[in-house]
Amino acid sequence: MMEQPHSCCKGAEMLLNLQPTSSVSIQYHPFFGPHDDLVLLELDEKLLSDVLYQRVTLRGQPDEDAVLCTKSKTYSVKFVGTSNSVFLIPPADYSTSHESGGENYNQQVPTASVIKVAPGNMELVEVAPRLDKLKSILSENLYSSDEASTAMGDLYKWDDLINKVQASDDELKAGLQALSAVEIDGYWRIVDEKYMDVILRMLLHNSVLNDWSLDSLVEDKVVSVLESDGFPRKLVYHCLNVYGSRVEEAMDGGVWRLDARRVCVHFARGILREGKRKMESFMEEWLRMIPEEIQPSFDMLEGEVLTEKLGVETWVRALSVSSFPTTPADRFSILFKERAKWEWKDLEPYIRDLNVPGLSSEALLLKYTRRSQPSIDAEPVFSAR
Repeated sequence: MMEQPHSCCKGAEMLLNLQPTSSVSIQYHPFFGPHDDLVLLELDEKLLSDVLYQRVTLRGQPDEDAVLCTKSKTYSVKFVGTSNSVFLIPPADYSTSHESGGENYNQQVPTASVIKVAPGNMELVEVAPRLDKLKSILSENLYSSDEASTAMGDLYKWDDLINKVQASDDELKAGLQALSAVEIDGYWRIVDEKYMDVILRMLLHNSVLNDWSLDSLVEDKVVSVLESDGFPRKLVYHCLNVYGSRVEEAMDGGVWRLDARRVCVHFARGILREGKRKMESFMEEWLRMIPEEIQPSFDMLEGEVLTEKLGVETWVRALSVSSFPTTPADRFSILFKERAKWEWKDLEPYIRDLNVPGLSSEALLLKYTRRSQPSIDAEPVFSAR
C-alpha cells in the first residue's frame, strides 16, 4: 500500500493525490533558478516506455539540430513556448536533502517548493531519417579492385555511423542496404561500380562455362569458382546480394536467383555513364550485354533513365533516383532544374520513394508543384510552385 505523504511535505508527491477542487500553497525552493539542465519533454503514450527504459538516443553533431531516435523511428526535437507558467516541483527527498534551514522553508504547513518556472517544453515530431549524409560520407572512399588491405581516407564502423547520421538503427540499416553497402573488416563500404561490374561479368561468364542457370545458382559452386578467379569471398557474396536473392536455404549455403531488373539496370548505367545515347544505339548495345536467360524490357529502367525528343531522334540519358537527395524540397528543386514540366508517368518514379511522415504523395505534390491540364483528355503536367 502506498504511503501517504506527510501533511507538510514540500515535494511533488503531495500533488499526486491533490483533488481537482483543492489548492496548495507554493514557495520558492532554496535552489530556485533557471536550471537550464532541466527541460520538460512532451511524449506520446507510445513513446513513454522507450524513454522510461532508456531505449532512445539523441543524435546529431554540434552544428545540427538534435533528433531523438527509437530503435525504428526518428523524431525532431523542437522547443514550444507556453503563455502559462509551468512550475517544476522536485521530489520530497530532493527538497529535504537540500534544505537550508530557513524559517519560512521549514514551516509546518502544506507547501510545494518551486525550483523552476518552465517557459515551455520540448516536442517530438516524427520525421524521415536524414540519410543523405550517409551516402555522402561513404562515397568519399569507395572500395575498388586495386585496394588490398588498406585504404586511404576516413572509414566508418557502425558506431561511427550512428554518431554521424541522424537516423534510427533500423532506418540506418535500411539506408545501408539501399546504398548496397557492405561491411568489410568491420568498416561499412560502398563498392566501386566498375569493380562490381567486373565481378558480375565474371559470374555471368562462369555461368555460361559451367552451364549454371541464373535462376538457380548454387552458392558454394559460385563462391568457389569466383574465389579461384581471385575475388574476395566477401565480395562474391556481396555480388549475389546486390544482383540477386537467396531462394533456397541449405547446409551448403543454398541457391540464388539473379534479379532481372537489377542486372538490366546495372548494364544500362554502364552504357550511359559516358553520356546520352540515341535510343536505337542504346537499345542495340544494351540488349547485346544482357544474358540470354534474361528478357529485358525498357520499362525496367523506370526511375533510372530519361528519354527526350531532339528533332526526329529519341535520346536516352541516365538520371537515377538513387542519386537524388531524400528531402522533398531539394528533390523537387533538382527535378524542375532537369525539366520545367513533367508528365505524371515520368515524374512518379522519382518521387515515390519520398518518405515524409504524415504527408502523402498527393500532399507533397500540392506543396511543391502546380498541376495543369490543357484539356480534359490530356495527361496532367506538373511544374514548380
